Amino acid sequence: MSAPADSRLGAGRTVRADPRPDTTTTTVHELTTADGARVSGVLATVPGARTVVCLMHPRADLTHHPLVPVLLHHGAAVWTQGTRSVNNDLTLVHEQALLDVAAGLTHLRERGYSSIVTLGHSGGGTLYAYYAEQAGLDPAARAATGPAGRPTGFADAVMPQADGAIFLAPHPGQGRLLLGCIDPSVTDESDPLSVDPELDAFDARNGFADPPASSAFDGEFLARYRRAQVDRVARIDAMAREYVTEAAAARARYEAGHDAADRRRSLAPRILTVFRTDADPRTVDLSLDPNDRPYGSVFGRRPDLTNSGLVGFGRLTTPEAWLSTWSGLSSRADFVRCAPAVTVPSLFVELTGDQAAFPDDSRRMSAALGSADRTVVRVRGTHFGGPVAPGEPTGNALAGQLIGEWLGARHPLAPAVPRTRAGACTNETGRSS
Repeated sequence: MSAPADSRLGAGRTVRADPRPDTTTTTVHELTTADGARVSGVLATVPGARTVVCLMHPRADLTHHPLVPVLLHHGAAVWTQGTRSVNNDLTLVHEQALLDVAAGLTHLRERGYSSIVTLGHSGGGTLYAYYAEQAGLDPAARAATGPAGRPTGFADAVMPQADGAIFLAPHPGQGRLLLGCIDPSVTDESDPLSVDPELDAFDARNGFADPPASSAFDGEFLARYRRAQVDRVARIDAMAREYVTEAAAARARYEAGHDAADRRRSLAPRILTVFRTDADPRTVDLSLDPNDRPYGSVFGRRPDLTNSGLVGFGRLTTPEAWLSTWSGLSSRADFVRCAPAVTVPSLFVELTGDQAAFPDDSRRMSAALGSADRTVVRVRGTHFGGPVAPGEPTGNALAGQLIGEWLGARHPLAPAVPRTRAGACTNETGRSS
């Protein structure tokens, strides 16, 4: 007999949505990026829509995000687009993802919308903040290379700027998020079960309590834990840079001498396997940076178990993807670093039960925004937009109402479309992190 749906290790990641308006028209578009990659986007619109809201995430498909029907009902068109690395941590390079964003915004500008507003949920927030930083620069001043040394192509790319920015439960960036949840007790990067008991957050001697009781870690342990997390990421960074250097040297030798053996060396994949990345103490000690969150992480209700499993951020990645996306020390996709460049009118929505962006994170991120017109609100909800407690409105429903009001005060919207079947549900889901 299977376990109840709400007790599975990964429960809570799916949030159901209302139907889209009957007048919705949906079209699929294939785009070519400035560097020749092919990406696709889906445009959903209602009659008279002049403002389009763009939803993207660096590693998730948001075609069926629960906010899509909400935004359509408010009179906005909605553009949902994938990057070239959907569901693929392995080769997720943020600099390439920015070129994917640029292709989508260029397409929408060409369609003649009066206003383009980006909506970054979870990791989509940092993706759009990083894009805003680079798009706002003179092309010659944009980053020429990524953290691994690969040319970005930003100088030659058309990178339109948006007219507004919405951030829903943004976390500090994939790398910063991983820095907070990587397990520093791993002593051997080739052994998934290696452990230093003095740094093990799931050891009762360090303050861990059997779930669902909240653990209680003291300040001295947490300070050592956080330092050790930085040290582990630095060690993986060094390994990644060594592999990148080896490949670059082989490529240079090939270009000089055209030896096929050097060409093979330059192409040989050196894949990083990063064990145990679901170990943020805040997910099991609810007294740390408290909010309305339930016990557990975005990956499930038992981090002490999921930490040892297959799920987790950046578990399998190329050296370049690690440095560009997953390293909290090397990645440039850092919300706080990029946010001062977000100068368009901005709405920042914090979810009070968030398990990925904690209150201290949200305060730093919202304060860093460069917008003179900046609205910061808090609504009850969990990271994926679910309800904090059974029977309550979902976080998506509460956030969606505020987003619609904010849009209507700043951008032209079509007449609101009434919900003909209030409370009905479809199988649309929203998953991002």
